[in-house]
Amino acid sequence: MKMMKQLCAAVLGIGLGLAGATGAARAEVSEVRISKGYGILYLPLIVMENQKLMEKQAAKAGLGDVKVTWLMLDGGNVINDAMMAGSLDFAGTGAPGFVTLWAKAKGIPNVEVVGISGLSATSLWLNSNNPEVKTLKDLTPKDKIALPGIKTSLSAVVLQMMAAHEFGRENYAKLDPLTVSLPHPEALAAVTSGQTEITAHFTSPPFSYLELKDRKIHRVVNSVDVIGNITLDVTFAPKKFVDANPKTTEAFLAALDEANAFIAGNKQAAAEIFAKSSKVKVSVDEVLEMLNDKDSQFSTTPNGVMQFAEFMHLAGTIKVKPASWTDLFIPQLHARSGS
Repeated sequence: MKMMKQLCAAVLGIGLGLAGATGAARAEVSEVRISKGYGILYLPLIVMENQKLMEKQAAKAGLGDVKVTWLMLDGGNVINDAMMAGSLDFAGTGAPGFVTLWAKAKGIPNVEVVGISGLSATSLWLNSNNPEVKTLKDLTPKDKIALPGIKTSLSAVVLQMMAAHEFGRENYAKLDPLTVSLPHPEALAAVTSGQTEITAHFTSPPFSYLELKDRKIHRVVNSVDVIGNITLDVTFAPKKFVDANPKTTEAFLAALDEANAFIAGNKQAAAEIFAKSSKVKVSVDEVLEMLNDKDSQFSTTPNGVMQFAEFMHLAGTIKVKPASWTDLFIPQLHARSGS
Protein backbone atom coordinates (compact mmCIF):
# COMPACT_ATOMS: atom_id res chain seq x y z
CA MET A 1 0.00 0.00 0.00
CA LYS A 2 2.79 2.37 0.93
CA MET A 3 4.56 1.61 -2.33
CA MET A 4 1.32 2.26 -4.24
CA LYS A 5 0.89 5.63 -2.53
CA GLN A 6 4.47 6.57 -3.43
CA LEU A 7 3.89 5.52 -7.04
CA CYS A 8 0.69 7.57 -7.24
CA ALA A 9 2.47 10.56 -5.77
CA ALA A 10 5.28 10.21 -8.30
CA VAL A 11 2.83 9.99 -11.19
CA LEU A 12 0.94 13.00 -9.87
CA GLY A 13 4.21 14.91 -9.55
CA ILE A 14 5.16 14.12 -13.12
CA GLY A 15 1.71 15.17 -14.31
CA LEU A 16 1.93 18.47 -12.46
CA GLY A 17 5.41 19.01 -13.82
CA LEU A 18 4.22 18.44 -17.38
CA ALA A 19 1.26 20.71 -16.81
CA GLY A 20 3.59 23.38 -15.48
CA ALA A 21 5.88 23.01 -18.47
CA THR A 22 2.95 23.27 -20.84
CA GLY A 23 1.69 26.29 -18.96
CA ALA A 24 5.12 27.91 -19.22
CA ALA A 25 5.23 27.22 -22.96
CA ARG A 26 1.82 28.84 -23.34
CA ALA A 27 2.53 31.71 -20.95
CA GLU A 28 3.45 34.08 -23.78
CA VAL A 29 0.75 36.08 -25.55
CA SER A 30 -1.34 34.56 -28.31
CA GLU A 31 -1.99 37.95 -29.94
CA VAL A 32 0.47 40.73 -30.76
CA ARG A 33 -0.53 44.32 -31.56
CA ILE A 34 1.91 46.27 -33.73
CA SER A 35 1.74 49.84 -35.01
CA LYS A 36 3.25 51.21 -38.19
CA GLY A 37 3.16 54.65 -39.77
CA TYR A 38 3.20 56.31 -43.17
CA GLY A 39 6.18 56.50 -45.47
CA ILE A 40 9.25 54.57 -46.58
CA LEU A 41 10.68 54.62 -43.05
CA TYR A 42 8.11 51.99 -42.09
CA LEU A 43 8.82 49.68 -45.03
CA PRO A 44 10.25 46.81 -42.90
CA LEU A 45 7.03 46.70 -40.89
CA ILE A 46 4.92 46.96 -44.04
CA VAL A 47 6.82 44.02 -45.54
CA MET A 48 6.54 42.11 -42.26
CA GLU A 49 2.76 42.49 -42.37
CA ASN A 50 2.46 41.62 -46.06
CA GLN A 51 4.66 38.53 -45.84
CA LYS A 52 3.27 37.46 -42.44
CA LEU A 53 6.80 37.26 -41.08
CA MET A 54 5.79 37.74 -37.44
CA GLU A 55 3.45 34.78 -37.70
CA LYS A 56 6.20 32.75 -39.39
CA GLN A 57 8.86 33.54 -36.79
CA ALA A 58 6.44 33.01 -33.88
CA ALA A 59 5.58 29.53 -35.17
CA LYS A 60 9.28 28.81 -35.69
CA ALA A 61 9.92 29.79 -32.05
CA GLY A 62 7.31 27.29 -30.88
CA LEU A 63 4.73 29.91 -29.97
CA GLY A 64 1.99 28.39 -32.09
CA ASP A 65 -0.57 30.31 -34.12
CA VAL A 66 -0.05 33.89 -32.93
CA LYS A 67 -2.60 36.44 -34.11
CA VAL A 68 -1.04 39.70 -35.31
CA THR A 69 -3.11 42.90 -35.28
CA TRP A 70 -1.77 45.97 -37.12
CA LEU A 71 -2.57 49.59 -36.32
CA MET A 72 -1.75 52.71 -38.34
CA LEU A 73 -0.52 55.49 -36.04
CA ASP A 74 1.42 58.63 -36.97
CA GLY A 75 3.30 61.00 -34.66
CA GLY A 76 5.31 60.29 -31.52
CA ASN A 77 2.72 61.72 -29.15
CA VAL A 78 -0.08 59.53 -30.53
CA ILE A 79 2.07 56.39 -30.45
CA ASN A 80 3.34 57.06 -26.92
CA ASP A 81 -0.21 57.62 -25.66
CA ALA A 82 -1.33 54.33 -27.21
CA MET A 83 1.60 52.49 -25.66
CA MET A 84 0.90 53.94 -22.22
CA ALA A 85 -2.79 53.08 -22.58
CA GLY A 86 -1.84 49.42 -23.02
CA SER A 87 -3.25 49.08 -26.53
CA LEU A 88 0.12 48.38 -28.21
CA ASP A 89 2.75 45.65 -27.77
CA PHE A 90 5.31 46.76 -30.37
CA ALA A 91 5.50 50.11 -32.13
CA GLY A 92 7.47 51.64 -34.95
CA THR A 93 8.15 55.30 -34.20
CA GLY A 94 10.57 58.15 -34.64
CA ALA A 95 13.68 57.78 -32.48
CA PRO A 96 13.02 61.07 -30.61
CA GLY A 97 9.52 59.97 -29.57
CA PHE A 98 10.92 56.73 -28.20
CA VAL A 99 13.76 58.50 -26.36
CA THR A 100 11.24 60.90 -24.81
CA LEU A 101 9.08 58.08 -23.49
CA TRP A 102 12.10 56.04 -22.35
CA ALA A 103 13.38 58.98 -20.28
CA LYS A 104 9.98 59.76 -18.74
CA ALA A 105 9.25 56.16 -17.81
CA LYS A 106 12.75 55.15 -16.69
CA GLY A 107 12.65 53.48 -13.28
CA ILE A 108 8.86 53.44 -13.03
CA PRO A 109 7.59 49.85 -12.65
CA ASN A 110 5.03 48.70 -15.23
CA VAL A 111 5.60 51.88 -17.24
CA GLU A 112 9.16 51.52 -18.52
CA VAL A 113 9.76 50.98 -22.23
CA VAL A 114 12.70 49.45 -24.06
CA GLY A 115 13.93 49.66 -27.64
CA ILE A 116 13.65 46.47 -29.67
CA SER A 117 15.56 47.54 -32.77
CA GLY A 118 16.58 50.21 -35.19
CA LEU A 119 14.23 50.41 -38.16
CA SER A 120 15.28 52.78 -40.90
CA ALA A 121 17.14 55.87 -42.05
CA THR A 122 16.50 58.27 -44.88
CA SER A 123 16.64 61.96 -45.68
CA LEU A 124 13.93 64.33 -44.48
CA TRP A 125 13.27 67.22 -46.83
CA LEU A 126 11.81 70.59 -45.98
CA ASN A 127 9.73 71.41 -49.06
CA SER A 128 7.98 74.74 -49.58
CA ASN A 129 5.49 76.41 -51.91
CA ASN A 130 6.83 79.85 -50.94
CA PRO A 131 9.38 80.92 -53.60
CA GLU A 132 10.95 83.36 -51.13
CA VAL A 133 12.05 80.54 -48.80
CA LYS A 134 15.43 79.30 -50.00
CA THR A 135 17.02 78.57 -46.59
CA LEU A 136 15.83 78.14 -43.01
CA LYS A 137 16.72 81.78 -42.42
CA ASP A 138 14.13 82.86 -44.97
CA LEU A 139 11.20 81.45 -42.98
CA THR A 140 9.01 84.12 -41.38
CA PRO A 141 5.99 84.08 -39.00
CA LYS A 142 3.80 84.01 -42.12
CA ASP A 143 5.10 80.53 -42.93
CA LYS A 144 3.61 77.39 -41.37
CA ILE A 145 5.52 74.09 -41.40
CA ALA A 146 3.49 70.89 -41.32
CA LEU A 147 4.84 67.86 -39.46
CA PRO A 148 3.21 64.91 -37.63
CA GLY A 149 3.55 66.27 -34.09
CA ILE A 150 5.03 69.41 -32.58
CA LYS A 151 8.14 69.34 -30.36
CA THR A 152 8.61 65.57 -29.88
CA SER A 153 7.85 63.92 -33.25
CA LEU A 154 10.75 62.79 -35.42
CA SER A 155 10.34 65.68 -37.86
CA ALA A 156 10.00 68.21 -35.04
CA VAL A 157 13.20 67.17 -33.26
CA VAL A 158 15.23 66.87 -36.46
CA LEU A 159 14.03 70.37 -37.38
CA GLN A 160 15.18 71.61 -33.95
CA MET A 161 18.60 70.01 -34.50
CA MET A 162 18.85 71.73 -37.87
CA ALA A 163 17.75 75.05 -36.33
CA ALA A 164 20.47 74.66 -33.68
CA HIS A 165 23.00 74.17 -36.47
CA GLU A 166 21.70 77.19 -38.40
CA PHE A 167 20.95 79.68 -35.61
CA GLY A 168 23.05 78.41 -32.67
CA ARG A 169 22.25 75.75 -30.09
CA GLU A 170 20.50 78.19 -27.78
CA ASN A 171 18.04 78.96 -30.60
CA TYR A 172 17.11 75.33 -31.32
CA ALA A 173 13.39 76.12 -30.80
CA LYS A 174 13.38 79.15 -33.08
CA LEU A 175 11.18 77.48 -35.69
CA ASP A 176 8.81 75.73 -33.24
CA PRO A 177 6.19 78.53 -33.39
CA LEU A 178 5.88 77.93 -37.13
CA THR A 179 5.09 74.22 -36.84
CA VAL A 180 1.62 72.74 -37.25
CA SER A 181 0.68 69.15 -36.38
CA LEU A 182 -0.67 67.37 -39.46
CA PRO A 183 -0.37 63.76 -40.71
CA HIS A 184 1.90 63.45 -43.75
CA PRO A 185 -0.84 62.61 -46.31
CA GLU A 186 -2.87 65.66 -45.26
CA ALA A 187 0.22 67.86 -45.22
CA LEU A 188 1.06 66.73 -48.77
CA ALA A 189 -2.40 67.80 -49.92
CA ALA A 190 -2.17 71.11 -48.07
CA VAL A 191 1.24 72.24 -49.31
CA THR A 192 0.55 71.28 -52.94
CA SER A 193 -2.87 72.93 -52.98
CA GLY A 194 -1.49 76.27 -51.82
CA GLN A 195 -4.96 77.02 -50.44
CA THR A 196 -4.14 76.75 -46.72
CA GLU A 197 -1.81 78.39 -44.22
CA ILE A 198 0.70 75.58 -44.79
CA THR A 199 3.65 76.86 -46.81
CA ALA A 200 6.12 74.09 -45.98
CA HIS A 201 6.23 70.41 -45.09
CA PHE A 202 9.11 68.60 -43.34
CA THR A 203 8.75 65.01 -44.43
CA SER A 204 10.16 61.69 -45.60
CA PRO A 205 9.63 59.65 -48.79
CA PRO A 206 7.29 59.14 -50.57
CA PHE A 207 5.73 62.47 -49.58
CA SER A 208 8.94 64.47 -50.12
CA TYR A 209 9.39 63.02 -53.61
CA LEU A 210 5.75 63.42 -54.62
CA GLU A 211 5.69 67.08 -53.57
CA LEU A 212 8.63 67.95 -55.81
CA LYS A 213 6.71 66.70 -58.85
CA ASP A 214 4.59 69.82 -58.41
CA ARG A 215 6.28 72.81 -60.07
CA LYS A 216 5.13 75.10 -57.27
CA ILE A 217 7.15 73.12 -54.71
CA HIS A 218 10.90 73.27 -54.14
CA ARG A 219 13.26 71.69 -51.63
CA VAL A 220 14.73 74.04 -49.06
CA VAL A 221 17.01 71.67 -47.14
CA ASN A 222 17.92 67.98 -46.78
CA SER A 223 18.39 66.71 -43.19
CA VAL A 224 21.25 64.38 -44.13
CA ASP A 225 23.30 67.38 -45.24
CA VAL A 226 23.02 68.79 -41.72
CA ILE A 227 22.89 65.94 -39.18
CA GLY A 228 24.11 62.99 -41.24
CA ASN A 229 22.37 59.77 -42.22
CA ILE A 230 21.40 58.33 -38.82
CA THR A 231 18.64 55.97 -37.68
CA LEU A 232 15.41 57.97 -37.71
CA ASP A 233 12.87 55.30 -36.81
CA VAL A 234 13.10 52.52 -34.22
CA THR A 235 10.80 49.90 -32.72
CA PHE A 236 10.06 49.64 -29.00
CA ALA A 237 7.79 47.93 -26.48
CA PRO A 238 6.77 48.08 -22.80
CA LYS A 239 9.56 46.52 -20.74
CA LYS A 240 7.06 44.46 -18.74
CA PHE A 241 5.79 42.96 -22.02
CA VAL A 242 9.33 42.11 -23.16
CA ASP A 243 10.19 40.56 -19.78
CA ALA A 244 7.03 38.43 -19.85
CA ASN A 245 7.34 37.49 -23.53
CA PRO A 246 11.01 36.90 -24.39
CA LYS A 247 10.33 34.42 -27.21
CA THR A 248 7.73 36.73 -28.77
CA THR A 249 10.22 39.60 -28.60
CA GLU A 250 12.93 37.54 -30.28
CA ALA A 251 10.45 36.44 -32.95
CA PHE A 252 9.61 40.09 -33.64
CA LEU A 253 13.30 40.95 -34.01
CA ALA A 254 13.86 37.93 -36.27
CA ALA A 255 10.88 38.98 -38.39
CA LEU A 256 12.36 42.46 -38.84
CA ASP A 257 15.74 41.02 -39.81
CA GLU A 258 13.97 38.84 -42.37
CA ALA A 259 12.00 41.82 -43.69
CA ASN A 260 15.24 43.79 -44.18
CA ALA A 261 16.80 40.85 -46.03
CA PHE A 262 13.68 40.70 -48.23
CA ILE A 263 13.97 44.43 -49.07
CA ALA A 264 17.68 44.15 -49.89
CA GLY A 265 17.20 41.09 -52.11
CA ASN A 266 13.83 41.92 -53.66
CA LYS A 267 13.58 45.69 -54.19
CA GLN A 268 11.03 45.30 -56.97
CA ALA A 269 8.75 43.18 -54.79
CA ALA A 270 9.26 45.51 -51.81
CA ALA A 271 8.36 48.50 -54.00
CA GLU A 272 5.21 46.75 -55.17
CA ILE A 273 4.21 45.98 -51.58
CA PHE A 274 4.71 49.60 -50.54
CA ALA A 275 2.92 51.07 -53.55
CA LYS A 276 -0.09 48.83 -52.91
CA SER A 277 -0.29 49.75 -49.22
CA SER A 278 0.45 53.49 -49.56
CA LYS A 279 -2.18 55.98 -48.45
CA VAL A 280 -1.14 58.26 -51.30
CA LYS A 281 -0.91 57.36 -54.98
CA VAL A 282 2.65 56.36 -55.84
CA SER A 283 3.95 54.15 -58.65
CA VAL A 284 6.26 51.17 -58.24
CA ASP A 285 8.93 52.98 -60.26
CA GLU A 286 8.70 55.98 -57.95
CA VAL A 287 9.12 53.73 -54.91
CA LEU A 288 12.12 52.02 -56.54
CA GLU A 289 13.71 55.44 -57.01
CA MET A 290 13.34 56.05 -53.27
CA LEU A 291 14.70 52.62 -52.35
CA ASN A 292 17.72 53.18 -54.59
CA ASP A 293 18.46 56.51 -52.92
CA LYS A 294 21.72 56.11 -50.97
CA ASP A 295 20.08 57.81 -47.98
CA SER A 296 17.41 55.10 -47.66
CA GLN A 297 18.70 52.36 -45.35
CA PHE A 298 16.97 49.60 -43.39
CA SER A 299 18.64 47.91 -40.43
CA THR A 300 17.72 46.60 -36.99
CA THR A 301 21.05 47.94 -35.67
CA PRO A 302 20.61 51.48 -34.28
CA ASN A 303 22.98 54.06 -35.75
CA GLY A 304 23.36 57.51 -34.18
CA VAL A 305 20.37 57.30 -31.83
CA MET A 306 22.57 58.77 -29.10
CA GLN A 307 22.74 61.98 -31.15
CA PHE A 308 19.05 62.42 -30.43
CA ALA A 309 19.44 61.59 -26.74
CA GLU A 310 22.34 64.00 -26.27
CA PHE A 311 20.61 66.84 -28.13
CA MET A 312 17.31 66.35 -26.31
CA HIS A 313 19.07 66.26 -22.94
CA LEU A 314 20.95 69.49 -23.66
CA ALA A 315 17.70 71.06 -24.89
CA GLY A 316 15.95 69.99 -21.68
CA THR A 317 13.42 67.85 -23.52
CA ILE A 318 14.49 64.82 -21.48
CA LYS A 319 15.76 64.83 -17.89
CA VAL A 320 17.39 61.39 -17.93
CA LYS A 321 20.14 60.76 -20.49
CA PRO A 322 21.25 57.21 -21.33
CA ALA A 323 24.98 56.61 -20.84
CA SER A 324 25.10 54.47 -23.97
CA TRP A 325 22.82 53.32 -26.77
CA THR A 326 22.76 49.91 -25.08
CA ASP A 327 20.84 51.46 -22.16
CA LEU A 328 17.98 52.07 -24.58
CA PHE A 329 17.76 48.68 -26.28
CA ILE A 330 17.24 45.00 -25.44
CA PRO A 331 20.34 42.88 -24.66
CA GLN A 332 19.92 40.89 -27.90
CA LEU A 333 21.23 43.94 -29.79
CA HIS A 334 24.20 44.76 -27.59
CA ALA A 335 26.68 42.68 -29.58
CA ARG A 336 25.91 44.66 -32.71
CA SER A 337 27.85 47.77 -33.72
CA GLY A 338 25.20 50.30 -32.73
CA SER A 339 25.57 53.89 -31.63
